[in-house]
Amino acid sequence: MRGGPSGRVTCRTGRPGTRTRLPDMRIARFSTEEGMSFGVVEENTVAAVAAHPFGELTFTGVRYPLADVRLLAPILPSKVIAIGKNYADHAREMGGEPPAEPVIFAKPSTAVIGPGEAIAYPEKLTQRVDYEGELAVVIGRMCREVPASRVPEVILGYTCANDVTARDLQKKDGQWTRAKGFDTFCPLGPWIETEVDPSDLAISTSVNGEVRQDARTSLLLHDVPALVEYVSQVMTLLPGDVILTGTPAGVGPLEIGDEVTVRVEGIGELTNRVVARD
Repeated sequence: MRGGPSGRVTCRTGRPGTRTRLPDMRIARFSTEEGMSFGVVEENTVAAVAAHPFGELTFTGVRYPLADVRLLAPILPSKVIAIGKNYADHAREMGGEPPAEPVIFAKPSTAVIGPGEAIAYPEKLTQRVDYEGELAVVIGRMCREVPASRVPEVILGYTCANDVTARDLQKKDGQWTRAKGFDTFCPLGPWIETEVDPSDLAISTSVNGEVRQDARTSLLLHDVPALVEYVSQVMTLLPGDVILTGTPAGVGPLEIGDEVTVRVEGIGELTNRVVARD
């Protein structure tokens, strides 16, 4: 969508002002011996779709037991835009007051991995790697300058994310690209939930079964509509792009061998193990 001279919003794709709304479903990206596909998770099965998950879905008629497929990152975004210090308690634990406006930064698409994939700890370059559990927003259509009131029209759904961070490099560099951008430093999954209400969801992060973060998205300083509006004023968002909404207080270090799980109410859980980088 695009802002016209009068501030009116018009769509850049499809019919003006419209979007095909998907029913409540969980959209997964998965692999089998036949290759990779998108599908819809229903109880203990996944029904394959013919192409991408944007717009109306066309089912192939093939259904797999969920236990027989490998879940991948649910989307491969052109870009991941993340929000820093978007919970007041986290801003303070990082040594400052909450910012008045969203703090945005980017993670490269090459950082994205899926559930069950390994987070590679680059021991030669950093001495501290932290977890940061987050709610992630998946964009469903090309859009720009989206007013907060129309943000639901451009969202495909939501997933769990872990904004893995080399904390010592973040402090050393002063800007966050290197610290946030290592390969494997953006786990996403397990799927995209299309109809969850993001305004007040429980979110937690556990390391080796011990809860380290425990909060609710109602504590976000800038909520999902505000974030999409803010980011889309800066850059065009494309289908599949991801916005990480920020992490609550309780961030801390990971060690090689740790298993870290991010859980978001109404979506599911995302688990990854930490290994040494080759």
